[in-house]
Amino acid sequence: MTLEKILPPERTLYGVTGGSKKRLLEFFSTFVAQNTPSLDSQEVFSRLIGRERLGSTGIGNGVAIPHARSPHCKVPIAGFMRLEDAIDFDAIDGEPVDLVFVLLVPEEADDTHLSLLAEVAGIMNQSSVRQQLRHAESQQALHEALREAIRHHQPSDDG
Repeated sequence: MTLEKILPPERTLYGVTGGSKKRLLEFFSTFVAQNTPSLDSQEVFSRLIGRERLGSTGIGNGVAIPHARSPHCKVPIAGFMRLEDAIDFDAIDGEPVDLVFVLLVPEEADDTHLSLLAEVAGIMNQSSVRQQLRHAESQQALHEALREAIRHHQPSDDG
C-alpha cells in the first residue's frame, strides 16, 4: 500500500482552523468518519488522542504526524491538513505546528504502519517539501506538492 494511493485529493485539506490539538483531532476524526462508512468519529478520536497521551506526535519544524490503529479501519487511510494558523502540539522542539499528516491503519498492520510512518517522516523532514507545502495557494496546489514529494521519496528496493 503506497502513501500516494491512501491520500486522495479530498483528504488534503487547505487552510484548516486548528484552535487546539484536541479540536484539530476532533475535526479530523469527524471528517474522516463522514467519508469512511466503517469508521466512527468518536472511536477514531479516542485512538488518536490516546496515542498523543503516550507522547506528542509533533516531530518538529512545524510538523505533526498523529497516527493510530483502528479495528474498524480496513485499509490504511491518510489525511493531510495545512492549518490556517499554527497551534501548540507539544512538539519535540516546542514550536507550533501548521502541517499535520494523519495516518490510520488497521489494528494488525504492523509493517505497513511502520513503513508508512517512516515514509511520512522522511518526506516531512525535508525543508524544501515543508516550504512548498506552506507556499501552496490552494487545496489542489497543496495536494500536487504532496504527490510530488511522495513520488520523489519513493524508497529504493535495495534498502
